[in-house]
Amino acid sequence: MTKEEVFELTAFDEDDIGERVDVFLSASLEEVSRSYVQKLIEAGRMELNGEVCVSKKHKISFGDRVRLTLPEAKEVEAKPEDIPIAIVYEDDELLLIDKPKGMVVHPAPGNETGTLVNAVMHHCNGRLSSINGIARPGIVHRIDKDTSGLIVVAKTDAAHRSLAGQLAAHSMTRAYDAIVYNNFLEDSGTVDAPIGRDPKNRLRQAVTEINSRRAVTRYRVVERFGKFTHVEARLETGRTHQIRVHMAHIKHPLLGDMLYGPKKKALGADTQALHAKLLGFFHPTGGEYLEFESELPEEFRLLLEKLSNGK
Repeated sequence: MTKEEVFELTAFDEDDIGERVDVFLSASLEEVSRSYVQKLIEAGRMELNGEVCVSKKHKISFGDRVRLTLPEAKEVEAKPEDIPIAIVYEDDELLLIDKPKGMVVHPAPGNETGTLVNAVMHHCNGRLSSINGIARPGIVHRIDKDTSGLIVVAKTDAAHRSLAGQLAAHSMTRAYDAIVYNNFLEDSGTVDAPIGRDPKNRLRQAVTEINSRRAVTRYRVVERFGKFTHVEARLETGRTHQIRVHMAHIKHPLLGDMLYGPKKKALGADTQALHAKLLGFFHPTGGEYLEFESELPEEFRLLLEKLSNGK
């Protein structure tokens, strides 16, 4: 963000009623920590139904209008940190990492440390591409904090430009495993629907024609479980929250996705069941096609076991 940004939403979901306002907000501002949201509230940056409210413990009532103003973001300079990371592949040009669920990709207000960038800076001794600035060195693309799986990091500016070009040309292969609500009549399909900021809830993305960009997701059924389905989703484009938004748009929100799906937990999942399992691209200098696959994390496998056992 280069200036103050205002987020507004109204509590119409019955699952939000009685929720603390700091929890209500931090659940939607995914990359901003709850502690940072609390600081903003205490600083008088939240309005409740048109009046300043400094109580982070306020309980949400039906129809409450919440407005939160985030201050102008000063770019955070990432610092190296000795954090273990799972390296799948590495050479002089790039690094491929299997990111665990719960790790933020790059520093942001409220999450200045403990990120993938902090870890990569330590591992590479600062030798990363500079194209995306001091807060996101080497970052070509990103995956959400609570999405696990493969992400490629560029060590040189030339590698960064090559990989970013492949993303723009849709020649990079990206496949995800997801567990979604409800059964499918078909075995595969395509969602071709533009995504932009949700005009009704500025904290979310949505399928909309307003200030949006084309987004295409192809999916196929892996296994059906009645009320839930294991699917593979392939990205043709890479918009923010694309798979989560598109699956919710076709009435198949992701299991555990409190932002775009049911607020009530199912099967004990409180974050989206989404794993970036496959990543393929042409090497920036050698030109050969490389493809890598990540095994499903234990938490995802346990969810599938519960579904297989009918729990």
